[in-house]
Amino acid sequence: MVEQLLINDDNFYVPDANQLVTEDDTPVDNFASAKQQRLLVSSLYSSLQNQIFLAEANVGIYYIYKQSPIVPDVFLSLNVQVPDNWWEKQNRCYMLWEFGKTPEVAIEIVSNREGDELKSKLRIYEQMRVSYYVVYDPTRQLGEQQLRIYELRGARYFETPETWLEQVGLGLTLWQGGFEGRQDIWLRWCYQDGTVLPTGDERAEVAQQRAEMAEQRAESAEQRAQLLAERLRAMGIDPDAL
Repeated sequence: MVEQLLINDDNFYVPDANQLVTEDDTPVDNFASAKQQRLLVSSLYSSLQNQIFLAEANVGIYYIYKQSPIVPDVFLSLNVQVPDNWWEKQNRCYMLWEFGKTPEVAIEIVSNREGDELKSKLRIYEQMRVSYYVVYDPTRQLGEQQLRIYELRGARYFETPETWLEQVGLGLTLWQGGFEGRQDIWLRWCYQDGTVLPTGDERAEVAQQRAEMAEQRAESAEQRAQLLAERLRAMGIDPDAL
């Protein structure tokens, strides 16, 4: 049991971080979930470089005294960041009393029927007052619906068909394509027009394509100039004298 630590004369207590289990080295349960988590987190950091936020996968969130943490597959918390001294015990995971707020988004990726994503986890995130709770069920373990989004309205979650998360300024979409050499249907962040947030590799690929197009345009312009010069010479005009 975690003991309370007195920190001031007003009898305000927070748990002693040295007595909390901030990591237990439990591995993720499958390759697909690990890759999906990596896609969701990495695309945020590669695309929102001018914003302050914290996004992580499989990092515990301590949300209430004397309770074990909940460990979402992915979470997003705006306007916070990990302290520089992240090896200190109180900074190794997401403790609400340290960050001062709950994450805006919690995402659970369903791989079996053991996670209780639609009952106990939903109630926990609702109690935490996470603005959006997302359940992605790629293999339809919980029913025919692959993507469920719950929005906090007052004190309760309500399932919504809207995939645009207004309070976050981002949306979610199911996207078919390749990521890290694997073709599949992926859950991805998107802008309001539906364009997905690119990963670092995708940004680099687009930059390379643009560079190649610019090079092709330059070569084409040079070829046209050479052709024009040849025509002028055939007409007895020195193009270098123009």
